[in-house]
Amino acid sequence: MQAEAMGFTNIQKLDPDIIVELRYATTNNFTHQVVYDFTTAIVRTGTAQKLARASELVKDQGFRLKIWDAYRPVSAQKRLFDVYPDPEFVAKPNPNFSHQKGVTLDLTLTDAQGKECPMPTAFDDFTAAAHRDAPRTPLQDHYYQILDAAMTAAGFIGYENEWWDYRDAAMDQYQPLAADPNDYA
Repeated sequence: MQAEAMGFTNIQKLDPDIIVELRYATTNNFTHQVVYDFTTAIVRTGTAQKLARASELVKDQGFRLKIWDAYRPVSAQKRLFDVYPDPEFVAKPNPNFSHQKGVTLDLTLTDAQGKECPMPTAFDDFTAAAHRDAPRTPLQDHYYQILDAAMTAAGFIGYENEWWDYRDAAMDQYQPLAADPNDYA
């Protein structure tokens, strides 16, 4: 992998049509607390390039991507784990883990105007209904399949317990790296 792909990129610099609503920058998350002090979504540049490809694939069908979480500093992960110490849903703080390396995105599908499409559960639903193999209504399945097909085609792997969580298939090629997303605004 080329060295420039290893750094960080503001995802909206590659595709301004991607909606960013970082839930942990607000109280609209399972902790009901502000977990981090930035609203810019960054990921590793190679991951951002894949996300831009996925965005093109859904835009071709009249949809957009909405990002709920991207790079998450280790300090933010510690706060999440302190609130919900269940490693099935919230990873222990570790600079070599996917969100903390900047190679994972939590996202959903919206219509062209930015209205969220019906999905299996709400974001951060820590029940079996959020699992990728859980039953879905035909409408939920329709939108989930559009999102999943685009993300998979672009080079992502879905996490089995969270339909919204996608990891860069090349995540193991990235070493831990810290950044301040405010530097990329």
